[in-house]
Amino acid sequence: MYPIVEKKVLSENVKLLKITAPLVAKKALPGQFIILRIDEKGERIPLTIADSNRKGGTVTIIFLEVGKTTKQLGTLNVGDSLENFAGPLGMPSEVKKYGTVVCVGGGVGIAPLYPIVKALKESGNHVISILGAKTKDLLLLEKEIEAFSDEFYIATDDGSKGHKGFVSDVLQKVIDTQNVNMVMAIGPIIMMKVVSNLTKKYDIKTLVSLNPIMVDGTGMCGGCRVSIDGKTKFACVDGPEFDGHKVDYDNLMLRNRRFIHAEGEACKLAGAQ
Repeated sequence: MYPIVEKKVLSENVKLLKITAPLVAKKALPGQFIILRIDEKGERIPLTIADSNRKGGTVTIIFLEVGKTTKQLGTLNVGDSLENFAGPLGMPSEVKKYGTVVCVGGGVGIAPLYPIVKALKESGNHVISILGAKTKDLLLLEKEIEAFSDEFYIATDDGSKGHKGFVSDVLQKVIDTQNVNMVMAIGPIIMMKVVSNLTKKYDIKTLVSLNPIMVDGTGMCGGCRVSIDGKTKFACVDGPEFDGHKVDYDNLMLRNRRFIHAEGEACKLAGAQ
């Protein structure tokens, strides 16, 4: 069992849990993820590692309550335990000294961006961070990410904080004024698509983190397949990070919408119980 030692409500539907998982914490690197199961009858879901503490033996996850399992996860409190907590899974981020790096995070994608920003800064890069959300109340980890950023920008759809508009608007301004060596983007698929299309025009190396439907997390089931440059890859073992210019985003969006109806039915059944 994996006990919960800390819980925070970051916004109405976004929660943070700190889990005691010493073996996972010992090996976890930026960009990797875990697959958890709440109880023996629960489904397995992937969540990117938002932070880890090797000395304390804890792993932090941040999630949006969007489906049956994440909503159930959000009801747990300090002292409760998870049945399974497998990881770290996936390939770690490609962290090295690039020069000037722009890290773009949208929505809950801001959470897994944090350890990457920290690692890139510690590797000697000039780090520019751009965070985006629908409104200021949905922004995550602002102070934490700003602490490891040489330049820090915010964009909100409604203009409640920072630039009124999209993260791509701010990224365009950055590209217009300085030489960018690499862009890292994590967030909604449409956001990563727009960012990748923008940077492709300037031939700027761009990495995105994909979190499609996953089941076993070992590459055996094939549920997390994605199309990269016309070739089938598995996000759980080949990713989750891929060249943003080679991802078939339209195919990814179709696959991620595949079980929306079934998820809705599961939520209805859970509410009726």
